[in-house]
Amino acid sequence: MVTNRDSRTSPEARLDPLGPVRDPQEPGCDVFLTGTVFLDIIFTGLDSAPVRGTESWARGMGSSPGGVANMAAALARLGLRTSLAAAFGDDHYGEYCWDALEQGEGIDLSMSRRIPGWHSPVTVSMAYEGERTMVSHGHEAPLPTGPGRFPQCPPRTRAAVASLGPGGGEEWIAQAARQGSRVFADVGWDESGRWDLGALADLEHCEAFLPNAGEAMRYTRTECPRAAARALAEKVPVAVVTMGADGSCAVDGRTGETAEVPGIMVDALDPTGAGDVFVAGFVTGTLAGWPLADRLAFAGLTAALSVQEFGGSLSAPGWPEVSHWWRAAPADLRERYAFLDALVPPGAPPGPRRRAVPTIGFRPTA
Repeated sequence: MVTNRDSRTSPEARLDPLGPVRDPQEPGCDVFLTGTVFLDIIFTGLDSAPVRGTESWARGMGSSPGGVANMAAALARLGLRTSLAAAFGDDHYGEYCWDALEQGEGIDLSMSRRIPGWHSPVTVSMAYEGERTMVSHGHEAPLPTGPGRFPQCPPRTRAAVASLGPGGGEEWIAQAARQGSRVFADVGWDESGRWDLGALADLEHCEAFLPNAGEAMRYTRTECPRAAARALAEKVPVAVVTMGADGSCAVDGRTGETAEVPGIMVDALDPTGAGDVFVAGFVTGTLAGWPLADRLAFAGLTAALSVQEFGGSLSAPGWPEVSHWWRAAPADLRERYAFLDALVPPGAPPGPRRRAVPTIGFRPTA
């Protein structure tokens, strides 16, 4: 069994970013998401990409839940009540991922299921020169028996996070929007090469769309991320374009507001899951009612903190890490991140937090 993710007795660990906007009639869950959970095995400290016919040794290695677990853990560590619907194998990998998310991160898995005889998907990620190369293996999970994909389709929540793809829409996304959930979406690489924005059927249900610069420019046939954000804001209320180390930009198509925040320079160990952490930070700021520029700044900060640790899900920062960074923030960033003064309390340094380790468990000692 996995122990609790951190010291929940400290004030920072109990911080609720939505506290000022909560009311007794609100949904019991803040964010719902669904997708595939992988067991990630991450190698870092490689001098270069592996060369055919040779053996490469990595100076670092970590294992952690991956895939949709990256975003679920990032949301939970920022204090949002998170519900995840996913399939888990009944092998040791599946047991580890389930316990790491439910017991370690406090994620609600009541809509997830364990599948006898189905093995967990696995991804091996190799990080080098600020990039990563991944090799994955897995099979589609058997469809559940019964009338629907989830026990409820889906639960009533403040928000839902979806990953869009070309083709027909997913009914759960439309249903979430009808129930009042604010839908945030990212998108993957279009392997077809068509980059047809009209093929993203569920975009019409989204409040915010958060592609990276390469994806955004291809979908909009534009030459720069800022132009892409303006074009996307004609299709979705809020368009956010991430630009890696250069930061992010956004346009609110409802109000005409624009914002751009540069990236924070850090020594990156592993970029796995940084995009998911960015989305989690932006969702948090949006649900809390922050200004657009502050949402971008916070999302960029959480992503920057995450790349300094192994893996995706267990590299995600929480409020202790945010507070620790803010207390020592460089002078040239103090003004931009001054909004953190009202969010992170002074006091104890970060407590112990579960991180990716080279193996998934040791036998108990006598």
